[in-house]
Order: sequence, then C-alpha cells, then structure tokens
Amino acid sequence: MPRRRAVVFLLLVVIVGLNLRPALSSVAPLLPRLQDVAGISAAAAGILTTLPVLFLGITAPLAPLLAQRIGSERALSAALILLAGGLILRGLPLPGALYLGSVFAGAAIGLAGTLLPALVKRALPGSADLVTGLYTMALCLGGALGVGLSVPLTRLLGSWQAGLMSWSLLALLALVLWHGNMPSSRNEPAAGHEQTVHVQGSGAIHLLARPLTWYVMLFMGLQSSMAYIVFGWLPTLLVERGYSEATAGWTMATSIMCQVIFALAAPWIARFGRDQRLALIGMQMLSASGLALLLLAPLTLKWPGAVLLGLGQGGGFSLALSLLVLRTTTSKLAGQLSGLVQGGGYTIASVGPFLVGLLLQADAGIPRIAQVLLTIIAICSCAAFFAGRNQRLDEQDGVLLVHRY
Repeated sequence: MPRRRAVVFLLLVVIVGLNLRPALSSVAPLLPRLQDVAGISAAAAGILTTLPVLFLGITAPLAPLLAQRIGSERALSAALILLAGGLILRGLPLPGALYLGSVFAGAAIGLAGTLLPALVKRALPGSADLVTGLYTMALCLGGALGVGLSVPLTRLLGSWQAGLMSWSLLALLALVLWHGNMPSSRNEPAAGHEQTVHVQGSGAIHLLARPLTWYVMLFMGLQSSMAYIVFGWLPTLLVERGYSEATAGWTMATSIMCQVIFALAAPWIARFGRDQRLALIGMQMLSASGLALLLLAPLTLKWPGAVLLGLGQGGGFSLALSLLVLRTTTSKLAGQLSGLVQGGGYTIASVGPFLVGLLLQADAGIPRIAQVLLTIIAICSCAAFFAGRNQRLDEQDGVLLVHRY
C-alpha cells in the first residue's frame, strides 16, 4: 500500500476504533442515576450491561458472510449506520428503547470489530499486529471518553437520554469519513511454505476442529469479560467500598486512560519473545494486581490499582486482537477466525457483567466478588499459555493447515 494511502487507512482505523467502546462505557457512570430515576434494579442493570456484549458475540460470526456479500468496506459502513441508529434509539422516550438500542449498538460493534482485523491484515500484512495495537489504543481511548464525558454531557444537555444519544454524532462522523475514503479490495498475498500439519476441510466451520481456535476464543472471552465488568460495574463496586461517586468515576477513567499506553506498546513488547505467552500472562498478572488493590487493599492504594489494572487490560486486549492476525496467514482466514473467536468470545464475555449484577442483587460482599473476578483472570491465564504459542492457520488447495514455527 502506498505511503499516503497507508496513513489515511491508519487514521480511518483510529476514527472507527474510537466509536466501538463509548456505547458500552458511557452507561456505567449513569447506572446509579438510572436506578434512582428509572427504578432499574441491580439485576436489570446487569441485563442492560450484558445485552450489548451478548449481541456483539451473536453478530460477530455474521460479519464474514456480510463481507462476502457486499464487501468488507461496505459492510463496515453498514455497521456504522447500525451503530448510529442504536445510539439514537437508546435515548428515545419509548418503552424498551434503552435496551433495544443497546442491542443494536452491540450488534454493530460485533460486526465492525470483526471486520477490522481482516481489513488490517489485507491492507498492511507485514505490520498487522502493530496496527492492531494502534486500533486497540483507539478503542481504549473511546472507552475512556465514554466514561469521562458521560456525566458532563448529561448535565450539559439536560437529560441522560440526550447524553446517551449524543454519541451518535461521533458514529456519523466516522461513517462519513470511512465511506468517503475507504480502501479498495486487492488480491491476497501468496501463502508461505512452513512445516505444516494437515486437517481435512476448509472454511470457517473447520477452524473449530483446531484446538488453537478454542484457546484463542477462550482467552478473548475471559479477558473481554473482565473488560466489560470494569466498563459496567467498576464505579458501582468502588462506591460499595466507600469511594465517593466522583472519586469512583475518576478512578475508572484513570484506569481506562492507562489502557491506551499498553494497548499500543504490548504488540511491540510481544515481538521480543519467540511467542506471545509471556506477554499474555504478564498482562493478566498486571490486571489481577490492580484489581486486588482496588477491591481488597486500603483505599489509599486506589491510584496504583487503577494504573496496574489499566495497563494489564489495555495490553491484554491489544494482544487478544493481535492473535487474530498472528494466528492466520491470510486476510480471509483472519476474517473467519475473527468472526468465530469474537462471536464465541463475546458470548462468553456477556456472562461476566450479568454475574456481577446477580452477586450484587444477592448482597454478596466486595471480597467475594473480588475472589470471583480473580478466578476468572486465573483461568484466562491458563488459556493464554496455549493461545500464545507460535502457530498459524493457513488454507491451501482446500486443505486447512497449521504452521508450527
């Protein structure tokens, strides 16, 4: 790709990435307000935080089919249209609009988040992991903007409905810029000739025959579950511990801003090893340490806790997305693996926010909830050990292959 087109493509990736988290993170600071004003229970709030993640997982496997029918570039435009529509709908004064709009927004994010790794793999195959880090940095920044601006926008515009609807303007801006400057398709590069292990069959469904697919899916799902628990419930958990609402909000915003640092740096760090196992597990250990400081340690350690949690989650998510391009040799397989892994992974992830809502509804203490979350991180670390091995999926002459390096 020529230099100028590459720069334009990178800017478009960042702009689109900025839109794929505010729909999820902008609700969390408003949950106490929604519970007071709209009478939403903790369990209902858990459903509200779960729905977009669940439909993110349901629609992700549909992205390759949509891309095959209308092209990846136009499919991404359609996802941005759906996202803007969902963001507008969830603020309308209609019964169930908040929930239905959240469903549409989650579905749009599932489509866009699945399409982008394949587009990156095709446009810049040699730097796909590093570009994915840049994209993840944009995701984290978008999440931080959703948290930090949610309450100010609500106050400025006079209602939480208008505050939530205002995020549609960012999605519409991304739609205009992407549709007017989106890249054109080009042929795939030729596959390599590394040592291979043959698996009969081809296509997305046959990826499920490989354990590598399941390891990457489990890692994606568990680390995403922790991310959406933080997006949906961290301020509430911190208030339960004794933080003020303002301090809880700033603590979460600090954590999400710190995600930006390792979201960009983690793929570079991972390149220093033979594979990604050490980097993946290291990010989980940072997350566990930060979470323990925030939920179990004295309140005076909130800032180190926020920083460690942010660094771990930003790096973990960046590496999880990088695996989608590092574990495949072509953009076609990257798209298929992305659909399967994000579909299954985000379906797994949707259980986390709902579980925390149930635990709060049952008056479970913060120490018990912290134990559950740390257990999730431990299982995620086990999945990281297997997902981080240096293997790649390839397809040649209708046969699915696994390259071992």
